[in-house]
Amino acid sequence: MPTAPPVKPTISLPTPFSAAALPGPDPRRRHALAWLAASAALGMTGCREPQGALRVGSIPFPGYELMHLAQAQGRLDTRQVRLIEMRASTDTLQALIVGQLEGAALTLDEFIMARSDGLKLRIVAVLDESAGADVVVSRRPVARLADLAGRRIGVEAGAVGGLMLAALLEAAGLGPSDVQRVPVTLVSAERAFEQAQLDAVVTAEPYASRLEARGGVRIFDSRAIPGRIIDVLAVQAGAIQQQGASVQALVNAHFDGLRMLQADPTGTAQRMAQRLGIATPELASAFGGLKLPDRAENVRLLGQGALLDSARALQALMVKQELLPNSGAVQADWIEPRFVAG
Repeated sequence: MPTAPPVKPTISLPTPFSAAALPGPDPRRRHALAWLAASAALGMTGCREPQGALRVGSIPFPGYELMHLAQAQGRLDTRQVRLIEMRASTDTLQALIVGQLEGAALTLDEFIMARSDGLKLRIVAVLDESAGADVVVSRRPVARLADLAGRRIGVEAGAVGGLMLAALLEAAGLGPSDVQRVPVTLVSAERAFEQAQLDAVVTAEPYASRLEARGGVRIFDSRAIPGRIIDVLAVQAGAIQQQGASVQALVNAHFDGLRMLQADPTGTAQRMAQRLGIATPELASAFGGLKLPDRAENVRLLGQGALLDSARALQALMVKQELLPNSGAVQADWIEPRFVAG
């Protein structure tokens, strides 16, 4: 393992939303619905910096790392954009709600949930699509997915975990009551799996590769559900109006990082792995399960309606799976395509 990088600054959230009051760190994504209670705090903060640096939150995850890489290589002015590393997606969403962030890297389902509860976010870029990075790992080989009936399956609270489990059960011809759902986080799931407390677990890279290296068997992954697990860069509508140049610089930095990765995959992966505090092979495995759309593909996704179609399909699925209350329709103004055009 490379030496872990220094701890990055995190936002100090006002009581009662202090990150210290939350459960232990969750280095991937997903969130519980408890953050919705924070919406009452919308009017209680005056800490926004409309003329300062654009504050953008993200948790440690390879798909979000390209903008950090670009900033470390001098491609993004820290006076213009401040990248803030958060411990969990819960923290990120709460900070958006109370006005301590203008933007964030989120999963598409998190973005949909935030919009359904009144947060005026707009998608300015698609960062990645899971194509094998979200995984179900079993302790032993499974001849048929239907053999999971009665088994203990660990899964995180939140839409992505729920979507993966629902897709797995659908493929297996099983219903929710046919398995024992065990609430876990990605970190606790790794320990529980190794201690034989789970028969299978819904997890993600790099944890999936670690479990496979210790004898776990990949039985299902996000390649079976293309277009459902997407990471996006979202910015508050007001910040887009007031800080458009900074938003453009942020989007450009992400694509600069992508070009660096494509030009020098080995050296770039080593630099990113060191900052994330993981081994380079683990990072390479994680990127192997991600599609990283370039600027041209982003123009198609945002400008030609493809992302809106994905959002509508995902929203309908989330309502069907009772992961989201029946809410208003996906609107065209959820997308801001001009920044990916450059």
